[in-house]
Amino acid sequence: MDAIIRRIEAQLAGSPVTVALQLPGGRRAGPANAAVILRFSDWPALATLSAGQIGQLAEDYVENRVGIEGSMRDIMLAAAHLLPGSPVASDTGWWTQMMRRAKSLAAHSPQRDARQIQFHYDVSDDFYALWLDPRRVYSCAYYREPGMSLAQAQEAKLDHICRKLMLRAGERFLDIGAGWGGLLLWAAEHYGVQATGITLSKNQHAHVHRLIEEKGLRGRVRIHLMDYRELNESQGFDKIASVGMFEHVGQANMPLYFAKIQRLLKPGGLAMNHGITAASVHPGQLGAGMGDFIGKYIFPGGELLHTSQVLRDLAGAGLEMLDTENLRPHYARTLWAWSDALESHLPDAARVLERTGRAAEAGKVLRAYRLYLAGCAMSFERGWISLHQILAARPDGNMSTGALRGAQSTYPFTREYMYPS
Repeated sequence: MDAIIRRIEAQLAGSPVTVALQLPGGRRAGPANAAVILRFSDWPALATLSAGQIGQLAEDYVENRVGIEGSMRDIMLAAAHLLPGSPVASDTGWWTQMMRRAKSLAAHSPQRDARQIQFHYDVSDDFYALWLDPRRVYSCAYYREPGMSLAQAQEAKLDHICRKLMLRAGERFLDIGAGWGGLLLWAAEHYGVQATGITLSKNQHAHVHRLIEEKGLRGRVRIHLMDYRELNESQGFDKIASVGMFEHVGQANMPLYFAKIQRLLKPGGLAMNHGITAASVHPGQLGAGMGDFIGKYIFPGGELLHTSQVLRDLAGAGLEMLDTENLRPHYARTLWAWSDALESHLPDAARVLERTGRAAEAGKVLRAYRLYLAGCAMSFERGWISLHQILAARPDGNMSTGALRGAQSTYPFTREYMYPS
Protein backbone atom coordinates (compact mmCIF):
# COMPACT_ATOMS: atom_id res chain seq x y z
CA MET A 1 0.00 0.00 0.00
CA ASP A 2 2.96 2.32 0.47
CA ALA A 3 3.41 2.37 -3.32
CA ILE A 4 -0.21 3.46 -3.81
CA ILE A 5 0.16 6.17 -1.17
CA ARG A 6 3.33 7.48 -2.82
CA ARG A 7 1.57 7.47 -6.20
CA ILE A 8 -1.39 9.43 -4.80
CA GLU A 9 0.91 11.91 -3.07
CA ALA A 10 2.69 12.48 -6.39
CA GLN A 11 -0.66 12.99 -8.12
CA LEU A 12 -1.74 15.48 -5.48
CA ALA A 13 1.51 17.41 -5.55
CA GLY A 14 0.35 19.63 -8.41
CA SER A 15 -3.25 20.00 -7.21
CA PRO A 16 -4.63 23.58 -7.33
CA VAL A 17 -5.89 23.03 -3.76
CA THR A 18 -4.15 21.25 -0.89
CA VAL A 19 -5.41 17.73 -0.12
CA ALA A 20 -4.75 15.52 2.90
CA LEU A 21 -5.49 11.80 3.29
CA GLN A 22 -6.70 10.14 6.48
CA LEU A 23 -5.70 6.51 5.93
CA PRO A 24 -7.14 3.30 7.40
CA GLY A 25 -5.61 2.77 10.81
CA GLY A 26 -5.27 6.47 11.57
CA ARG A 27 -2.17 7.45 9.59
CA ARG A 28 -2.35 10.85 7.87
CA ALA A 29 -0.66 12.08 4.72
CA GLY A 30 -0.61 15.66 3.45
CA PRO A 31 -0.59 19.15 4.98
CA ALA A 32 -2.19 19.75 8.37
CA ASN A 33 -4.32 22.67 7.13
CA ALA A 34 -5.40 21.12 3.82
CA ALA A 35 -8.41 22.61 2.01
CA VAL A 36 -9.75 19.11 1.25
CA ILE A 37 -9.53 16.03 3.49
CA LEU A 38 -10.31 12.53 2.23
CA ARG A 39 -10.97 9.96 4.98
CA PHE A 40 -10.65 6.26 4.07
CA SER A 41 -11.94 3.39 6.17
CA ASP A 42 -10.56 0.66 3.86
CA TRP A 43 -7.75 0.22 1.35
CA PRO A 44 -9.78 -0.62 -1.81
CA ALA A 45 -11.20 2.90 -1.85
CA LEU A 46 -7.66 4.25 -1.79
CA ALA A 47 -6.82 2.16 -4.85
CA THR A 48 -9.89 3.64 -6.57
CA LEU A 49 -8.52 7.13 -5.92
CA SER A 50 -5.11 6.12 -7.27
CA ALA A 51 -6.72 4.87 -10.51
CA GLY A 52 -8.56 8.17 -11.04
CA GLN A 53 -11.98 6.49 -10.88
CA ILE A 54 -13.75 9.57 -9.61
CA GLY A 55 -17.22 8.11 -10.15
CA GLN A 56 -16.47 5.10 -7.96
CA LEU A 57 -14.93 7.37 -5.33
CA ALA A 58 -18.16 9.42 -5.40
CA GLU A 59 -20.14 6.21 -4.87
CA ASP A 60 -17.91 5.32 -1.92
CA TYR A 61 -18.70 8.75 -0.44
CA VAL A 62 -22.45 8.33 -0.94
CA GLU A 63 -22.32 4.88 0.66
CA ASN A 64 -20.28 6.27 3.60
CA ARG A 65 -17.14 4.28 2.82
CA VAL A 66 -15.17 7.49 2.26
CA GLY A 67 -15.45 10.83 4.05
CA ILE A 68 -14.86 14.09 2.22
CA GLU A 69 -14.37 17.44 3.95
CA GLY A 70 -13.97 20.85 2.34
CA SER A 71 -15.96 23.25 0.19
CA MET A 72 -17.57 21.75 -2.90
CA ARG A 73 -15.63 24.13 -5.13
CA ASP A 74 -12.31 23.00 -3.65
CA ILE A 75 -13.36 19.34 -3.80
CA MET A 76 -14.17 19.66 -7.52
CA LEU A 77 -10.82 21.35 -8.25
CA ALA A 78 -9.06 18.42 -6.60
CA ALA A 79 -11.27 15.86 -8.40
CA ALA A 80 -10.57 17.38 -11.81
CA HIS A 81 -6.84 17.27 -11.10
CA LEU A 82 -7.00 13.57 -10.16
CA LEU A 83 -8.63 12.51 -13.42
CA PRO A 84 -6.21 10.57 -15.67
CA GLY A 85 -7.46 12.51 -18.74
CA SER A 86 -10.59 13.98 -20.26
CA PRO A 87 -13.71 12.05 -19.16
CA VAL A 88 -15.39 12.68 -22.51
CA ALA A 89 -16.33 9.26 -23.92
CA SER A 90 -14.15 8.05 -26.80
CA ASP A 91 -15.17 4.41 -27.35
CA THR A 92 -16.39 4.43 -30.95
CA GLY A 93 -16.31 0.69 -31.68
CA TRP A 94 -19.32 -0.58 -33.64
CA TRP A 95 -20.09 -3.27 -31.04
CA THR A 96 -20.09 -0.75 -28.19
CA GLN A 97 -22.33 1.62 -30.12
CA MET A 98 -24.75 -1.19 -31.06
CA MET A 99 -24.96 -2.34 -27.43
CA ARG A 100 -25.62 1.21 -26.28
CA ARG A 101 -28.48 1.50 -28.75
CA ALA A 102 -29.97 -1.83 -27.60
CA LYS A 103 -29.68 -0.73 -23.97
CA SER A 104 -31.34 2.59 -24.86
CA LEU A 105 -34.30 0.82 -26.47
CA ALA A 106 -34.82 -1.37 -23.42
CA ALA A 107 -34.51 1.53 -20.95
CA HIS A 108 -37.18 3.82 -22.40
CA SER A 109 -40.59 2.22 -22.41
CA PRO A 110 -43.35 4.54 -21.11
CA GLN A 111 -43.51 2.55 -17.86
CA ARG A 112 -39.76 2.65 -17.24
CA ASP A 113 -39.53 6.33 -18.15
CA ALA A 114 -42.26 7.12 -15.61
CA ARG A 115 -40.42 5.22 -12.86
CA GLN A 116 -37.12 6.88 -13.75
CA ILE A 117 -38.58 10.39 -13.74
CA GLN A 118 -40.34 9.81 -10.42
CA PHE A 119 -37.09 8.42 -8.95
CA HIS A 120 -35.48 11.83 -9.46
CA TYR A 121 -38.21 14.48 -9.35
CA ASP A 122 -40.37 12.99 -6.60
CA VAL A 123 -37.59 12.95 -3.99
CA SER A 124 -39.21 15.87 -2.13
CA ASP A 125 -40.62 19.19 -3.31
CA ASP A 126 -39.46 20.84 -0.09
CA PHE A 127 -35.92 19.59 -0.72
CA TYR A 128 -35.79 21.16 -4.18
CA ALA A 129 -37.32 24.38 -2.82
CA LEU A 130 -34.28 24.84 -0.56
CA TRP A 131 -31.89 25.41 -3.45
CA LEU A 132 -33.93 26.29 -6.55
CA ASP A 133 -35.29 29.78 -7.28
CA PRO A 134 -38.81 30.67 -6.02
CA ARG A 135 -40.38 29.47 -9.31
CA ARG A 136 -38.51 26.14 -8.98
CA VAL A 137 -37.12 26.36 -12.51
CA TYR A 138 -34.94 23.24 -12.68
CA SER A 139 -32.99 23.97 -15.87
CA CYS A 140 -30.24 26.26 -17.15
CA ALA A 141 -30.76 29.94 -16.33
CA TYR A 142 -29.92 32.75 -18.74
CA TYR A 143 -27.59 35.38 -17.27
CA ARG A 144 -28.42 38.07 -19.79
CA GLU A 145 -26.68 40.60 -17.50
CA PRO A 146 -23.63 39.64 -15.37
CA GLY A 147 -25.07 40.94 -12.09
CA MET A 148 -28.29 38.94 -12.22
CA SER A 149 -29.35 36.78 -9.29
CA LEU A 150 -30.41 33.19 -9.94
CA ALA A 151 -34.10 34.16 -9.73
CA GLN A 152 -33.62 37.01 -12.21
CA ALA A 153 -31.66 34.80 -14.59
CA GLN A 154 -34.35 32.13 -14.50
CA GLU A 155 -37.02 34.68 -15.39
CA ALA A 156 -34.76 35.95 -18.16
CA LYS A 157 -34.52 32.36 -19.46
CA LEU A 158 -38.29 31.90 -19.42
CA ASP A 159 -38.73 35.13 -21.35
CA HIS A 160 -35.87 34.26 -23.72
CA ILE A 161 -37.70 31.07 -24.71
CA CYS A 162 -41.05 32.85 -25.10
CA ARG A 163 -39.45 35.50 -27.32
CA LYS A 164 -37.71 32.90 -29.46
CA LEU A 165 -41.02 31.11 -29.92
CA MET A 166 -42.72 34.43 -30.75
CA LEU A 167 -45.64 33.56 -28.48
CA ARG A 168 -48.84 35.47 -29.18
CA ALA A 169 -52.06 35.82 -27.20
CA GLY A 170 -54.54 33.05 -27.90
CA GLU A 171 -52.01 30.61 -29.38
CA ARG A 172 -52.07 26.99 -28.30
CA PHE A 173 -48.78 26.36 -26.47
CA LEU A 174 -47.46 22.97 -25.33
CA ASP A 175 -44.72 22.45 -22.72
CA ILE A 176 -43.36 18.87 -22.82
CA GLY A 177 -41.83 18.11 -19.45
CA ALA A 178 -43.29 21.12 -17.67
CA GLY A 179 -41.53 20.61 -14.33
CA TRP A 180 -42.94 22.79 -11.56
CA GLY A 181 -44.69 24.96 -14.14
CA GLY A 182 -42.31 27.91 -14.45
CA LEU A 183 -42.45 28.25 -18.25
CA LEU A 184 -46.06 27.13 -18.52
CA LEU A 185 -47.30 29.83 -16.14
CA TRP A 186 -44.93 32.53 -17.43
CA ALA A 187 -46.17 31.99 -20.99
CA ALA A 188 -49.81 32.19 -19.91
CA GLU A 189 -49.43 35.21 -17.63
CA HIS A 190 -47.06 37.28 -19.78
CA TYR A 191 -48.01 36.22 -23.32
CA GLY A 192 -51.67 35.25 -23.03
CA VAL A 193 -51.35 31.78 -24.58
CA GLN A 194 -53.60 28.78 -24.00
CA ALA A 195 -51.01 26.62 -22.24
CA THR A 196 -50.88 22.84 -21.84
CA GLY A 197 -48.13 21.06 -19.95
CA ILE A 198 -47.28 17.42 -19.33
CA THR A 199 -45.08 15.75 -16.73
CA LEU A 200 -44.41 12.24 -15.45
CA SER A 201 -43.77 13.47 -11.91
CA LYS A 202 -46.69 13.12 -9.54
CA ASN A 203 -45.28 15.78 -7.21
CA GLN A 204 -44.82 18.28 -10.01
CA HIS A 205 -48.28 17.60 -11.41
CA ALA A 206 -49.90 18.28 -8.03
CA HIS A 207 -47.80 21.43 -7.50
CA VAL A 208 -48.66 22.95 -10.89
CA HIS A 209 -52.35 22.09 -10.55
CA ARG A 210 -52.35 23.91 -7.20
CA LEU A 211 -50.67 26.99 -8.74
CA ILE A 212 -53.20 27.06 -11.60
CA GLU A 213 -56.02 27.23 -9.04
CA GLU A 214 -54.26 29.82 -6.87
CA LYS A 215 -53.54 32.11 -9.84
CA GLY A 216 -57.04 31.81 -11.27
CA LEU A 217 -55.76 30.30 -14.52
CA ARG A 218 -58.21 27.41 -14.83
CA GLY A 219 -59.37 27.22 -18.43
CA ARG A 220 -56.20 28.91 -19.72
CA VAL A 221 -53.58 26.50 -18.31
CA ARG A 222 -53.74 22.71 -18.07
CA ILE A 223 -51.27 20.20 -16.66
CA HIS A 224 -51.49 16.48 -17.42
CA LEU A 225 -49.73 13.53 -15.81
CA MET A 226 -48.79 11.66 -18.98
CA ASP A 227 -46.04 10.49 -21.34
CA TYR A 228 -45.31 12.57 -24.44
CA ARG A 229 -46.06 9.51 -26.59
CA GLU A 230 -49.68 9.57 -25.35
CA LEU A 231 -50.45 13.15 -26.43
CA ASN A 232 -53.48 13.56 -28.70
CA GLU A 233 -52.49 14.86 -32.14
CA SER A 234 -55.94 15.80 -33.43
CA GLN A 235 -55.83 19.57 -32.75
CA GLY A 236 -52.20 20.61 -33.00
CA PHE A 237 -50.26 23.37 -31.27
CA ASP A 238 -48.98 26.70 -32.60
CA LYS A 239 -45.84 26.57 -30.46
CA ILE A 240 -44.10 23.80 -28.50
CA ALA A 241 -41.32 23.89 -25.91
CA SER A 242 -39.39 21.06 -24.33
CA VAL A 243 -36.98 22.19 -21.60
CA GLY A 244 -34.64 19.82 -19.78
CA MET A 245 -36.64 16.81 -20.89
CA PHE A 246 -35.15 15.21 -23.99
CA GLU A 247 -32.14 13.96 -21.98
CA HIS A 248 -34.58 11.35 -20.67
CA VAL A 249 -35.81 10.28 -24.11
CA GLY A 250 -32.87 8.05 -25.02
CA GLN A 251 -30.78 7.73 -28.17
CA ALA A 252 -32.97 5.01 -29.66
CA ASN A 253 -36.19 7.01 -29.20
CA MET A 254 -34.92 10.37 -30.46
CA PRO A 255 -36.38 9.96 -33.99
CA LEU A 256 -39.75 8.97 -32.47
CA TYR A 257 -39.60 11.96 -30.09
CA PHE A 258 -39.02 14.54 -32.83
CA ALA A 259 -41.55 12.86 -35.13
CA LYS A 260 -44.13 13.20 -32.34
CA ILE A 261 -43.31 16.91 -31.96
CA GLN A 262 -43.62 17.36 -35.74
CA ARG A 263 -47.09 15.80 -35.75
CA LEU A 264 -48.20 17.84 -32.72
CA LEU A 265 -47.00 21.10 -34.28
CA LYS A 266 -49.24 22.96 -36.71
CA PRO A 267 -47.75 23.63 -40.17
CA GLY A 268 -45.74 26.85 -39.92
CA GLY A 269 -45.42 26.54 -36.14
CA LEU A 270 -42.27 26.76 -34.02
CA ALA A 271 -40.73 24.34 -31.52
CA MET A 272 -37.95 24.93 -29.00
CA ASN A 273 -35.83 22.09 -27.62
CA HIS A 274 -33.65 23.11 -24.64
CA GLY A 275 -31.45 20.33 -23.29
CA ILE A 276 -28.09 18.99 -22.16
CA THR A 277 -25.84 17.72 -24.93
CA ALA A 278 -22.63 15.69 -25.01
CA ALA A 279 -19.18 16.97 -25.95
CA SER A 280 -18.37 13.76 -27.81
CA VAL A 281 -19.84 13.22 -31.27
CA HIS A 282 -20.24 9.53 -30.39
CA PRO A 283 -23.04 8.32 -28.08
CA GLY A 284 -21.82 7.44 -24.61
CA GLN A 285 -21.40 8.89 -21.16
CA LEU A 286 -18.69 10.62 -19.14
CA GLY A 287 -15.78 8.32 -18.32
CA ALA A 288 -13.86 7.69 -15.08
CA GLY A 289 -17.10 6.27 -13.68
CA MET A 290 -18.79 9.70 -13.64
CA GLY A 291 -21.61 8.70 -16.00
CA ASP A 292 -22.24 5.50 -14.05
CA PHE A 293 -22.56 7.52 -10.83
CA ILE A 294 -25.15 9.89 -12.36
CA GLY A 295 -27.11 6.94 -13.77
CA LYS A 296 -27.18 5.08 -10.46
CA TYR A 297 -27.95 7.87 -8.00
CA ILE A 298 -29.46 10.79 -9.94
CA PHE A 299 -30.84 10.19 -13.45
CA PRO A 300 -31.43 6.50 -14.20
CA GLY A 301 -31.93 6.10 -17.93
CA GLY A 302 -30.50 9.50 -18.81
CA GLU A 303 -28.61 9.71 -22.12
CA LEU A 304 -26.77 12.57 -23.79
CA LEU A 305 -26.20 13.09 -27.51
CA HIS A 306 -23.99 15.51 -29.41
CA THR A 307 -25.81 18.45 -31.00
CA SER A 308 -25.03 17.09 -34.47
CA GLN A 309 -26.95 13.89 -33.72
CA VAL A 310 -29.86 15.85 -32.23
CA LEU A 311 -30.05 18.01 -35.37
CA ARG A 312 -29.90 14.94 -37.59
CA ASP A 313 -32.87 13.32 -35.85
CA LEU A 314 -34.75 16.62 -35.79
CA ALA A 315 -34.27 17.07 -39.55
CA GLY A 316 -35.18 13.44 -40.19
CA ALA A 317 -38.56 14.08 -38.56
CA GLY A 318 -39.36 16.90 -40.99
CA LEU A 319 -38.44 19.84 -38.76
CA GLU A 320 -36.20 22.68 -39.97
CA MET A 321 -33.53 23.97 -37.59
CA LEU A 322 -33.74 27.78 -37.46
CA ASP A 323 -31.48 28.84 -34.62
CA THR A 324 -29.14 26.98 -32.25
CA GLU A 325 -27.64 28.66 -29.17
CA ASN A 326 -25.03 27.23 -26.81
CA LEU A 327 -25.64 28.21 -23.16
CA ARG A 328 -22.95 25.99 -21.60
CA PRO A 329 -21.33 28.58 -19.24
CA HIS A 330 -24.78 29.75 -18.18
CA TYR A 331 -25.48 26.25 -16.91
CA ALA A 332 -22.18 26.13 -15.03
CA ARG A 333 -23.14 29.31 -13.19
CA THR A 334 -26.68 28.01 -12.58
CA LEU A 335 -25.39 24.78 -11.07
CA TRP A 336 -22.90 26.57 -8.85
CA ALA A 337 -25.77 28.75 -7.60
CA TRP A 338 -27.78 25.59 -6.81
CA SER A 339 -24.76 23.94 -5.18
CA ASP A 340 -23.98 26.99 -3.03
CA ALA A 341 -27.63 27.22 -1.96
CA LEU A 342 -27.76 23.54 -0.98
CA GLU A 343 -24.47 23.82 0.93
CA SER A 344 -25.93 26.73 2.92
CA HIS A 345 -28.97 24.62 3.91
CA LEU A 346 -27.45 21.22 4.70
CA PRO A 347 -29.10 20.73 8.13
CA ASP A 348 -32.48 21.79 6.70
CA ALA A 349 -32.01 19.52 3.69
CA ALA A 350 -31.25 16.55 5.96
CA ARG A 351 -34.39 17.19 8.03
CA VAL A 352 -36.57 17.57 4.93
CA LEU A 353 -35.32 14.32 3.42
CA GLU A 354 -35.80 12.48 6.71
CA ARG A 355 -39.48 13.53 6.70
CA THR A 356 -40.14 11.96 3.29
CA GLY A 357 -40.49 8.47 4.72
CA ARG A 358 -37.03 7.48 3.49
CA ALA A 359 -35.17 8.41 6.68
CA ALA A 360 -32.65 5.60 6.22
CA GLU A 361 -31.81 6.94 2.77
CA ALA A 362 -31.77 10.65 3.66
CA GLY A 363 -28.01 10.93 4.23
CA LYS A 364 -27.28 8.99 1.06
CA VAL A 365 -29.58 11.17 -1.07
CA LEU A 366 -28.08 14.37 0.34
CA ARG A 367 -24.50 13.22 -0.26
CA ALA A 368 -25.37 12.20 -3.82
CA TYR A 369 -26.95 15.58 -4.63
CA ARG A 370 -24.02 17.52 -3.15
CA LEU A 371 -21.64 15.76 -5.52
CA TYR A 372 -24.07 15.81 -8.45
CA LEU A 373 -24.66 19.58 -8.42
CA ALA A 374 -21.01 20.54 -7.93
CA GLY A 375 -19.74 17.84 -10.30
CA CYS A 376 -22.10 18.96 -13.06
CA ALA A 377 -21.09 22.59 -12.52
CA MET A 378 -17.46 21.58 -13.01
CA SER A 379 -18.35 19.50 -16.09
CA PHE A 380 -20.14 22.38 -17.81
CA GLU A 381 -17.34 24.78 -16.92
CA ARG A 382 -14.73 22.51 -18.46
CA GLY A 383 -16.74 21.71 -21.59
CA TRP A 384 -17.26 18.02 -20.86
CA ILE A 385 -20.99 18.49 -21.40
CA SER A 386 -23.00 21.33 -22.89
CA LEU A 387 -26.46 22.90 -23.18
CA HIS A 388 -28.18 23.90 -26.40
CA GLN A 389 -31.41 25.66 -27.27
CA ILE A 390 -32.58 24.56 -30.72
CA LEU A 391 -35.39 26.47 -32.40
CA ALA A 392 -37.12 24.64 -35.26
CA ALA A 393 -40.14 25.01 -37.51
CA ARG A 394 -42.53 22.69 -39.27
CA PRO A 395 -42.52 24.28 -42.78
CA ASP A 396 -46.03 24.71 -44.16
CA GLY A 397 -45.04 24.47 -47.85
CA ASN A 398 -46.56 27.87 -48.64
CA MET A 399 -44.02 30.19 -50.27
CA SER A 400 -46.02 33.26 -49.18
CA THR A 401 -46.01 32.52 -45.44
CA GLY A 402 -43.73 34.70 -43.32
CA ALA A 403 -41.83 37.97 -43.62
CA LEU A 404 -39.58 36.67 -46.41
CA ARG A 405 -40.71 34.66 -49.41
CA GLY A 406 -40.03 31.00 -48.80
CA ALA A 407 -39.92 31.30 -44.99
CA GLN A 408 -42.83 28.80 -44.79
CA SER A 409 -43.30 29.65 -41.09
CA THR A 410 -43.74 32.59 -38.74
CA TYR A 411 -39.98 32.79 -38.19
CA PRO A 412 -38.60 36.10 -39.61
CA PHE A 413 -35.11 34.68 -40.34
CA THR A 414 -33.43 37.46 -38.36
CA ARG A 415 -32.68 37.67 -34.64
CA GLU A 416 -33.88 41.24 -34.25
CA TYR A 417 -37.36 40.13 -33.19
CA MET A 418 -36.05 38.72 -29.90
CA TYR A 419 -34.89 42.01 -28.43
CA PRO A 420 -36.07 44.96 -30.55
CA SER A 421 -34.57 48.31 -29.63
